[in-house]
Amino acid sequence: MVVKVYGPAYASPKRVLVCLIEKQIEFETVDVDHFKGEHKEPEFLKLQPFGVLPVIQDGDYTLYESRAIIRYYAEKFRDQGTELLGKTIEERGLVEQWLEVEAHNFQPPIHDLVINVLFSPILGVPSDAKAVQESDKKIAKVLDIYEERLSKAKYLAGDFFSLADLSHIPFGHYLVNQTGRGNLVRERKHVSAWWDDISNRPSWKKVLEQYKFPV
Repeated sequence: MVVKVYGPAYASPKRVLVCLIEKQIEFETVDVDHFKGEHKEPEFLKLQPFGVLPVIQDGDYTLYESRAIIRYYAEKFRDQGTELLGKTIEERGLVEQWLEVEAHNFQPPIHDLVINVLFSPILGVPSDAKAVQESDKKIAKVLDIYEERLSKAKYLAGDFFSLADLSHIPFGHYLVNQTGRGNLVRERKHVSAWWDDISNRPSWKKVLEQYKFPV
């Protein structure tokens, strides 16, 4: 059964697409136009009652929340494609730890930055300069911690690429390439090397080639 992924143009669904490619899982995509409010239409809300992307359909199984989805497929197809969860329970613990760090410390300030720098002009909403300044400060503090961690290990959970690294790629792309904040990464030697590594994976290049960001 082919996995159906909704909303491939946006960052969080791209997290799912990278995982599926790494795990060599066949999928198809369904466009959902966030700017036209298609994620709030009744038919979509039947799949995702909170009206948030992404959501997947796998036969009669429906799942939403991007990190839940990537955990699901990394476990279900553990013996297929790239091993993304670690080989020991201790490695798995570190993968989970850094997935949580990404969700609660890395993505939120970048999300706020993207909304104010990229999306507000499109939506005709004034940008919040104070929020942008606060986001910059938060991101810098987070990346200082990453720099320390990555001075001791090639990847966040150890010496292996995992979901922990993969989950950073879509919003990391926004930070480095589309918000004018690449310096926040480039000023940190180990973070910069890590970013170059994970953002040059064939899986991510394929996603970027086939599914353009909306802005």
